[in-house]
Amino acid sequence: MSKGRVLIDADACPRQALLTAQALCKELDWICLTFASYNHHIGNANHVTVDAGPQAVDMKLANETSSGDVVVTQDIGLAALILGKRAHALTPHGMVFDPERIAFHLEERNEKARYRRGGGRTKGPAARTREDDQRFAESLRFLMERGDQQ
Repeated sequence: MSKGRVLIDADACPRQALLTAQALCKELDWICLTFASYNHHIGNANHVTVDAGPQAVDMKLANETSSGDVVVTQDIGLAALILGKRAHALTPHGMVFDPERIAFHLEERNEKARYRRGGGRTKGPAARTREDDQRFAESLRFLMERGDQQ
């Protein structure tokens, strides 16, 4: 019997992070579920395809999440919903969302959006590095092993 579930927002998950999550799930006997719009082709028996509407993947993933699940997403709003369900959330870069700091992340996101609406430009994400891959693997393993102990 599997020990838990990792749910992945595969619309914006880098391939290496997806492969790492699938390998860890296999190693630790967890279920790995991927969620993406029909515009993405993910070769996985546990893949959920939704329409391409705005936030469709996020809403489906949030509705499917249960307490104790681990969710991989770059979306701060989705991470806030996930934390509210007593599940864990982390980015594909390995940053674990903390319930005590999620309000700060949401406020920072809103300030950057306001700045962009006013004509300002913000930096995009940095190129993915080996360190990102390693941090993601370590953070995901930590959350999965922590979930086994609960």
